[in-house]
Amino acid sequence: MTAIAVTIAGSDSGGGAGMQADLKTFAALGVYGASVIAALTAQNTGGVTGIHDVPPDFIAAQIDAVFSDLKVDAVKIGMLSQAPAIAAVASGLERYKAMNVVLDPVMVATSGDRLLKPDAVENLRRLLIPKALVLTPNLPEAAALLDTTIAADEAAMRDQARRLLEFGARSVLIKGGHGAGAESVDLLVDANGVERLAAPRFATRNTHGTGCTLSSAIAAGLAKGMNLLDAVRAAKSYVTTAIAAADRLSIGSGHGPVHHFYRWW
Repeated sequence: MTAIAVTIAGSDSGGGAGMQADLKTFAALGVYGASVIAALTAQNTGGVTGIHDVPPDFIAAQIDAVFSDLKVDAVKIGMLSQAPAIAAVASGLERYKAMNVVLDPVMVATSGDRLLKPDAVENLRRLLIPKALVLTPNLPEAAALLDTTIAADEAAMRDQARRLLEFGARSVLIKGGHGAGAESVDLLVDANGVERLAAPRFATRNTHGTGCTLSSAIAAGLAKGMNLLDAVRAAKSYVTTAIAAADRLSIGSGHGPVHHFYRWW
């Protein structure tokens, strides 16, 4: 059987993040990718100049079209910029009893542009996080979801991840890419404990789309039947390899995209 994953996210017209990064990742990892477009962005490596929200009823229509026809093995959720979009997605996931939901709470772009409206944060906490197998915030996103300061060390990361579990996700992968030190450390936390995943921290500005790529790689692994820990480990390795090779490309004048290696697991 062909493994199928769907991305529910925003479109990045520059091609480096969002739905474009998700579909490239699915293809690279041998998974058939379907899509539900929740927002359009006018975006390049320098930043976001505009956001056009897709009406909630059309988001719902896309979900119905995909899930009524395809056997979806995993779902990656990315940018949802407004509260009605979040409600439409949550309702659709419930309607089709979606499994293996990877929720990347995209709130701010690499360029610093805000992608999630402040009044939508509560909907994200209340409606979507409880449906997630794994929530994948970076350090600023974790702090924003908890209305607190950014974690300064691994102890604080563990504490914030455990607090995020209280919103209802089955597990939290809190990502340390915005931290400091020679290693980029992510922590996978669930009710049973903590798994530490470390990789070298590379000196590059070409990190646009790394969060999207990681979460979609996790979804790809889950779609292919991996357990969560193995899917997270494989995704971390995939993204680390991509970041290491990012400077081989010269794309755009801002934060360039990570390089997607087209290979199979």
